Amino acid sequence: MRPLLLLCAALIVTAACSHRRRAATDSGPPPDVTLQVTNHNFLDVTVFVLHDGQRLRIGLVTGSTTQLFVLPGRMVALSHELALLGDVVGSPDFARTETIIVQVSAAARRRPRRPSRFPGW
Repeated sequence: MRPLLLLCAALIVTAACSHRRRAATDSGPPPDVTLQVTNHNFLDVTVFVLHDGQRLRIGLVTGSTTQLFVLPGRMVALSHELALLGDVVGSPDFARTETIIVQVSAAARRRPRRPSRFPGW
């Protein structure tokens, strides 16, 4: 299969969660968003977040692995919309998701979870 088709299925937003405990009435910064990216291809992919007319590089996902990234809550605070772009390293191929709407639930604001920066360790 073409790498483009494999990459379309590789980009997934899994959850939005807070990293700090806040009171329900606190109007502090928005909670961070955890992004899980799975690369089903053998080629490395550079991942970008497209939001509010900007393209921000968030990291590299090596071939046939899963990587977690933490996006600052301010990135989706205004529009709550983003898209992901996967650029295949050493190839002209790329994959772009449709617009993703990020919603943070009240439960995510109350129960902070810290994702492992090194999955499997």
